[in-house]
Amino acid sequence: MSVDSAEQGSPSPSSRSPLAALAGRTFGAVPPTALVLLGIVSVQVGSALAKHLFTAVGSFGTVALRLLFAAAVLLLVWRPSLRVNRRAGAVVLGYGVTLGLMNLCFYLALSRIPLGIAVTVEFLGPLAVALAGSRRWLDAFWTLLAACGVVLLTEGRGDLDLAGLLFALAAGACWGVYILVGAALGRHTSEGNGLALGMAVAALVAVPFGVAESGAALIRPWVLVAGLGVALLSSVIPYSLDLEALRRIPPRVFGILMSLEPAMAALIGLVVLQESLRWTQWVAVLCVVAASAGAAHGTRTDV
Repeated sequence: MSVDSAEQGSPSPSSRSPLAALAGRTFGAVPPTALVLLGIVSVQVGSALAKHLFTAVGSFGTVALRLLFAAAVLLLVWRPSLRVNRRAGAVVLGYGVTLGLMNLCFYLALSRIPLGIAVTVEFLGPLAVALAGSRRWLDAFWTLLAACGVVLLTEGRGDLDLAGLLFALAAGACWGVYILVGAALGRHTSEGNGLALGMAVAALVAVPFGVAESGAALIRPWVLVAGLGVALLSSVIPYSLDLEALRRIPPRVFGILMSLEPAMAALIGLVVLQESLRWTQWVAVLCVVAASAGAAHGTRTDV
C-alpha cells in the first residue's frame, strides 16, 4: 500500500497491524472534541516531563529521544509502505523536516523560559496562519489583542531570556508551516501512515543534534524510559489524536479547541514544574487564547 492510498481508498483491514486496528476502533469511539482536548493535556504533560530530562541529556538529547521513540512506535503500529509517489513523498519530507525543526526550536526555548510562556509565544504561529489574508476588521482586533498579550508577557520581566523568546518564535513559525503541511499530509496519506513516515524523517533531523550534544548519556536505562514516556505523551498520542480529529471536524472547530493550549501549558507548568507566572502574564496568556479562539471562529469552515 503506498502512502497516497488516501486517494485510492482506505486500506483493507488485513493490511493493518492489530495495534493500528485497535487504535482506529478506539479513536472512532471517542468524540473528536474530546480527542483534541486529550491531545492538549498529553502534549503539555509530556513537555513538563521533557524539561526534567534537560539536566541529563540537554534539550537536543531530549528531542532526539522523543522523536526517535515516537518514530519507532508509529512505524511499528502503522507499518507504512516506503513506496510513495513523488507528490506524497514531498509532503512527507516537508512534514518531517518541519516537525523536527519545530521540536528543536521549542525545546531550546523550553530550556530557557517557563513552559506557559514558551507555548504562548509559540502559539503566535498558528494564530498568524488563521489571520493570514484576512480583511475583516474583527481580525485586526484579534491581532491587536495577541500583540497586547506578547507585550504583557515581557513587561517588567528582565529575567526572561531573549534567546528563549526568539526560539519560541521560531518554533511558532515552524508550527504555522506544520499546520499547512499537516493538512496536505491528511489529504495525501491514509490513517497514520504518513504520520509514521513523517515522524521518521523528523527523527533523522533531530538525532544527530542529540548525539552530538549528549553522546552515551542517551543510552542510560532511566533516560531511555523517560524518553519513551516523553515520546508517547508529546508525539505519538497527541499527533495521532489531532490527525484523527481533523478528519472528523472542521479546521475552524479544531482551531478553537487548540486555542486552549497556552492556558493548559501555563497551568501544567504551575502544577508540575512549579513555574509561577505573574498576574500580568496570566492575562497575557488569556489574551492570546482569546485572540486565537476568535480568529479560529472567524475562519471559513471549508478552508
